[in-house]
Amino acid sequence: MKILLTAINAKYIHSNLAVYSLRAYAQSRVTNPDTEIALAEYTINQQTDDILMDIYRRKPDVLCFSCYIWNISYVETVLQEVHKVLPDTKIWLGGPEVSYDAIAVLKRLPEVTGVMKGEGEETFAELAEGLELVGLQGITWRREDGEIIENPWRPVMDLNKVPFVYEDMADFEHKIIYYESSRGCPFRCSYCLSSIDKILRFRDVEKVKPELQFFIDHKVPQVKFVDRTFNCSHQHAMEIWKYIAEHDNGITNFHFEVAADLLNEEEIALIQTMRPGLIQLEIGVQSTNPDTVKEIHRTMDFEKVSENVRAVQKNGNVHQHLDLIAGLPYENLKSFHRSFNDVYALHPEQLQLGFLKVLKGSYMQEHQAEYGLVVKNIPPYEVLYTDWLPYDDVLRLKGIEEMVEVYYNSGQFTQTMPELEKYFKDPFIMYADMAAYYDKNGYFKINHKRAARYEILLEFVKEYAPEQMDVVREFLTYDYYLRENAGNRPEFAGEYQMDKAEVRAFYEEEAESHKYLPGYEKYDRNQMRKMTHLERFLCLNKTVLFDYRERSPLTHEARTVIIAK
Repeated sequence: MKILLTAINAKYIHSNLAVYSLRAYAQSRVTNPDTEIALAEYTINQQTDDILMDIYRRKPDVLCFSCYIWNISYVETVLQEVHKVLPDTKIWLGGPEVSYDAIAVLKRLPEVTGVMKGEGEETFAELAEGLELVGLQGITWRREDGEIIENPWRPVMDLNKVPFVYEDMADFEHKIIYYESSRGCPFRCSYCLSSIDKILRFRDVEKVKPELQFFIDHKVPQVKFVDRTFNCSHQHAMEIWKYIAEHDNGITNFHFEVAADLLNEEEIALIQTMRPGLIQLEIGVQSTNPDTVKEIHRTMDFEKVSENVRAVQKNGNVHQHLDLIAGLPYENLKSFHRSFNDVYALHPEQLQLGFLKVLKGSYMQEHQAEYGLVVKNIPPYEVLYTDWLPYDDVLRLKGIEEMVEVYYNSGQFTQTMPELEKYFKDPFIMYADMAAYYDKNGYFKINHKRAARYEILLEFVKEYAPEQMDVVREFLTYDYYLRENAGNRPEFAGEYQMDKAEVRAFYEEEAESHKYLPGYEKYDRNQMRKMTHLERFLCLNKTVLFDYRERSPLTHEARTVIIAK
């Protein structure tokens, strides 16, 4: 029997941990020598015909798809076409998007034989062994006469039983590596499917360490832990963080989703000693409205979150990504305005403004009518409006989200945005005004080049704070050269303020003294000029040297040296 485990990922750089776990576990359990298990990974950006042809050529007896909110529509299209050319192939689905309404899925998709519900390793292994479906836990399936049978859910498994899924790292070149050291979550957030799984389990740290060493030895660029709340166990988190700190290869970055208010002094002290870029932290704040936090069953002390985020920031060595969710109960525009400013004041490296997705099987879905949640019928079931947030306000927040992505999360305006904030009542109003300006001028409909974003921002300042044009122009120029060793001067930067003789004299002196550019001893002045940029800022009253050989591992900004004031 030939089984094909199929993942359709959002991007090429992603890999699907689920299908690798299913295969690894089944291969360690299945005794039938006629069972052959293969993997196929595609992306939603590929033509469906290409996927159809590839699956057809493989001619599996059983075809399994891993289903999520972001790929389910694509999966359904593919499987319907596959059934036409491979009518005898049995099609099984699994994953969070089909687990909690399996009967409805089978009614909607007559091509599908069955659904694997919840954790799939043990269920898939029994399917691969060819066991009878009648007594198999964790499935909803269709009999030959068409009747749909819902078998009981399977108890959760011991995470230590799942084999390490990575062997040949050549298969994952240029891809993010996903890894889990725990399953389940101690919290019961009503919008999250992790709240359904009541049992929190950890992988034995003595198993975890050699597996992490495998990634370190192979110099994997990034390992993304999929643990829902990595630091819910202090001992577990500390052992892993100590290990990666002690075995740091100078290259690999580890990503963790944490509850910031659970970080203690010992953990923060360790984090502060780590190499810049060794770890990054994702922190879900979601809202700072106490009524909202209580209603979504979230446990969070925002005062403690703020204290710990700032403590982690102290040494400038960790990228922090903070999340907000619009559309939650009791959160109107005024309340979200406060939540945004509260989180923005922490100045994380990224601030993700997302919109509520009402997931199948979640508490939020069960109480959808009670909250007046109106959501899209198509995945990812994003909120359109609520009893507290009308659609007009959702549209306003969509514009603000875009402005935050472009002018904050891009990391390209780190000097300009703090300056710009001074001219507005608060950051939320600033981004709202920027969004209104984009909308008024039709800029949301255009795919802009990078330099155009600078020019548009300067246009915006001309309308909202015209007396600050010259100052903002210099901040924009500063931001541009922090990242760009540009051969051609951008138009928005205006005239260059240093004459050729002055610049030549500086590099001639530097070629002799290496006062500002140590390590450039083997370069002549012309070579030094190609790897650096010298800029005079009249309004800022300083001359700055940008050194592109030495960049921040977190921001990739050039090293800067103030030459004169």
